[in-house]
Amino acid sequence: MSPAPAAALPVILLPVGVDDDALDACLGALDAGTPAGSRIWLADDAQAGPRASAIVERWLKRTPLQADYTRRQQMIGEVAHLDEMLKACAGADVVVLAPDAQPLPGWLQQLSACFSRDASIASATPWCNAGEAASWPRLGEIELPPQNFERTAAACAAMPPEHPELPAAVNHAVALRGSARQRAGGLDASSYASWYAALIDLSLRLSGLGWRNALCETAFVARGGEGGPAEGDMDAINARWPAWNARLANFLMNDPLRAPRERLASLYADIGSPEPQRELFR
Repeated sequence: MSPAPAAALPVILLPVGVDDDALDACLGALDAGTPAGSRIWLADDAQAGPRASAIVERWLKRTPLQADYTRRQQMIGEVAHLDEMLKACAGADVVVLAPDAQPLPGWLQQLSACFSRDASIASATPWCNAGEAASWPRLGEIELPPQNFERTAAACAAMPPEHPELPAAVNHAVALRGSARQRAGGLDASSYASWYAALIDLSLRLSGLGWRNALCETAFVARGGEGGPAEGDMDAINARWPAWNARLANFLMNDPLRAPRERLASLYADIGSPEPQRELFR
């Protein structure tokens, strides 16, 4: 894979959460696994405490990324806040990263390459140890984050880039194509309180317009645990999208990603030292 210039990569959107330690780990992983000069926007919906603010301030002084940080004076809610961020990005491709995520080396380049390979892909979701439909090594199960980030990333980078369909994007990390997002419209902050549910709704709108919600099997973003809906969110999803439960259940029962998961496990087992693979992530 030819390395893309940092300016051509999607903009990273990172809503700042309330977990200081998770934020610190996320920022460290971003620095270690993301090309220097990549654009990132940290946006705080009036949630970060003094320690988190200090972590961000220190990070901004030393990060090789092209970073911006904003903080609202009053909280407006997760979905409304993300909708503001997405609207500010207009037609740019973006990656929305969970505040407790830890991206593995090469993640952003691989998500960008996924969009380049298939113009019908509107959302691309990488593997995750706690990624529901995009979970590895087992479907729908929560595992500990990988012990060896570089080895896992190298195994992912060696996967055939087939980009199979997911029932919906998953909120540990999702790349969103700007043109598709603009066509589908903004997030529905009046119906959903969680990004988890708003992303399902957006994914289904994109699918209805003929776009694809795909797995980027060449990338991996770790996470401490799964995201989840706010109270009442899934009732709203089921009212608007009555076929959603059956769509998800059929995916889980038929397990169309069994072969890619097994292929990734085989590649991981076969890879020796990750040192020769470093060039994949530059």
